[in-house]
Amino acid sequence: MGKFNFIKTKLKGLYIAEPNVFYDDRGYFFESYNKKDFMEFGLDMCFVQDNESSSRRGVLRGMHFQTKYPQGKLVRVTEGEVFDVAVDLRKDSQTFGKWEGVVLSDKNKKQFYIPEGFAHGFLVLSEKAVFNYKCTNYYYPEFESGFMWNDKQISIDWPLEGIEEIFLSLKDKKQKKFEEIYVDI
Repeated sequence: MGKFNFIKTKLKGLYIAEPNVFYDDRGYFFESYNKKDFMEFGLDMCFVQDNESSSRRGVLRGMHFQTKYPQGKLVRVTEGEVFDVAVDLRKDSQTFGKWEGVVLSDKNKKQFYIPEGFAHGFLVLSEKAVFNYKCTNYYYPEFESGFMWNDKQISIDWPLEGIEEIFLSLKDKKQKKFEEIYVDI
């Protein structure tokens, strides 16, 4: 039996990975990544950087991508709960401009694999969330881009019930519309 259940989404290349979690009276154990299991499923990526962020309820980070040196990401939450979103930016894809979202939490232990060619963002649903992700490429600030989290063309259905205020970085407050960044992709 593999250590993960891989769930295909409606967007090609985008997967939810559910690890097998082993509980006993001491707590739990699971493998958060196993290269062999991922390769057997056809996910043959190489991670070069790990990142972690901590955010409070209502923080929305996204929608981000790199125009050059795109990053694939394996994301998960180790404390709290977020709504995680990926948007297909592959111009030749039948699902270009479509999005997929999943709730990630310390309780469900789900992970989201977002390949190169997608924009990524998340909204914190709990009082606090610690968000971890592995990247297939390094961060290059000079090639960073993004679009507005509430862009009408993309129409992400963010779960805003119970969220009194959205907190954005200065950068995210100034993001362009999706149609304006299309030429950068």
